[in-house]
Amino acid sequence: MKFVFPGHLVRRLMLMIGGEAMQSGFHFALNIALLHLLSAEGYGLFALAMVMGGVGLSYIRSLTAVPATIWMSKSTNSAGVDAHDVTFGSAALVVALLMGLGTGLLMRLLGDPSGIGAACFVGAWSLRSHMRTAFFARRMQLVVSISDAVFTIAGIVLAGLAIWFFADALQVTFYALAAANVVGIAVLARLARRMLRVSFRAPTWRRYAKLWPQLWWSGFSATTTNIQGQCLALLVAGIAGPAAYAPLAAVQVMFAPLRIISLAFSNMTQPELAKLARQMQFERVWAQAKIWAVVMAVGSLAYGGGILFILPMIKSQALQHASVGLIGLFAIANYVPIMAYVMPRIVLEVLGDFRIVAFITMAGAIVGLTAIGILLAIAPSTWSLAGAAVSETFVLAASWYFAAHRMWNLEHPNEQRLSVFGAWRRAATLAVHRR
Repeated sequence: MKFVFPGHLVRRLMLMIGGEAMQSGFHFALNIALLHLLSAEGYGLFALAMVMGGVGLSYIRSLTAVPATIWMSKSTNSAGVDAHDVTFGSAALVVALLMGLGTGLLMRLLGDPSGIGAACFVGAWSLRSHMRTAFFARRMQLVVSISDAVFTIAGIVLAGLAIWFFADALQVTFYALAAANVVGIAVLARLARRMLRVSFRAPTWRRYAKLWPQLWWSGFSATTTNIQGQCLALLVAGIAGPAAYAPLAAVQVMFAPLRIISLAFSNMTQPELAKLARQMQFERVWAQAKIWAVVMAVGSLAYGGGILFILPMIKSQALQHASVGLIGLFAIANYVPIMAYVMPRIVLEVLGDFRIVAFITMAGAIVGLTAIGILLAIAPSTWSLAGAAVSETFVLAASWYFAAHRMWNLEHPNEQRLSVFGAWRRAATLAVHRR
């Protein structure tokens, strides 16, 4: 097959990464400012709120945003697109509210006096994430990028005022971030001339219920992904406290732009790969997945090397004299696999194999919980990152294996490829017959 350079995807990527880079830069600067302003416990609480925001985005992505992208791409007429838009928009509002309530409760349990500010922040962030992905699916990249710029400017102004004029910087910053996300939602809706379409009438929920057999596995996958990806934060904060998690969070926040870039790649490639899969062009799907995976893995490795030079310059009471160099190496061992398995996971999702993704992340969660738990029992909390790296490496290997197996079967429908277990079983059968 002759590979055609996807120039249109590169142009879309530049637009997407431009918007993502602005947000990422703002979050990065805010983390650095709060790192020097807050106590170790206060910064640990802020970092955990950001973790819960990531959890909210993952549920929004799995239960509403990604399914909306896939089913809207598969719709053959505008009526089908609009129906899915309303269905998933309504579900997104419910998921965002639930994530906000869950965040508020967790933050109160961990030491936040009210938890209301963090709840508003996570809820608004989750809802804006769904709208961004839905508009990306409608090829409104420029509109989304403009709204991202407005969100960034609003966030800088409001967070700056919160830090400068208020004594309780943590709580007011949460409210400032929530307000900035609301501004981003308003601008997105205004420029696109399309509000978030919500309906709680029976036909909407019946339509969502018909999709639930596949969405259930997507939701289960989000749960196992969060356990696998966030078990480090939850275990360290739950066992050793938010202050012990602060040094790990302070270093990991330097790698947050990589997650933003991976999200941009997902938003860029998912509609395109879904369209190619619908047209049965599986060779092109697999070729693009492999090329972008190499780009992301090499880029993340180079980025991590740059961060290692910056880390010794960071001084803060929240670091508590931790070995930032060692934490940085462990962080690289976590983020390179994460970036490298984005594309095979997208391929599996485009093909509707949410069950496989769920089982991969469930196994990764078990591996991660076990490894991190053992390391927390026998070593300083810094080494728990090594357990998380083992989990991410396992998910990397499993994602590529199952995606390659699935694509081979689609490209060679008359020659079904054996799985590892099937090959072992056939070899054992042949050995018995030879005897």
